[in-house]
Amino acid sequence: MSHHKNLNSKIYNLDILTTKVEQWKKNGNKIVFTNGCFDIIHRGHIELLASTADLGDKLIVGLNSDLSIQKLKGKDRPIVDEESRAILLSALSFVDAIVLFSEDTPLKIISTLLPNVLAKGGDYEIETIVGHEIVQQNGGKVKLVSFLNGFSSTNIIEKIKNL
Repeated sequence: MSHHKNLNSKIYNLDILTTKVEQWKKNGNKIVFTNGCFDIIHRGHIELLASTADLGDKLIVGLNSDLSIQKLKGKDRPIVDEESRAILLSALSFVDAIVLFSEDTPLKIISTLLPNVLAKGGDYEIETIVGHEIVQQNGGKVKLVSFLNGFSSTNIIEKIKNL
């Protein structure tokens, strides 16, 4: 009999998450949002998410659905299905909520939740981050988080292919 927390307990649809975020904000929590594919979860992801979580009190991860990853990266991706990726992320203590999205960008989620901080890995320019205007117009901040070079799902896939 497993005594671990329900592994799905941090995975929300947008409606339920919106209510939860309103409550968190009422309680004075600073909400941080980031998004990504997180296909083969590796050290680069973990360090990026940990640094991102440090920017506030509650970290929400917008997770690209399998369908949106296929559109972005081709039919061979993702390697790991969306439910598995969501469960892996939810096992991280510093991730508070995960919400899947199938659109090309998480703009709808960002516009709905209006996080206090919108964060992305440092390979972006603030002006190119989807949702930056709406967050800034609502008094939030947009932050770039530096990440470790040399760690990527693509590199891992290439390494395995070359074995």
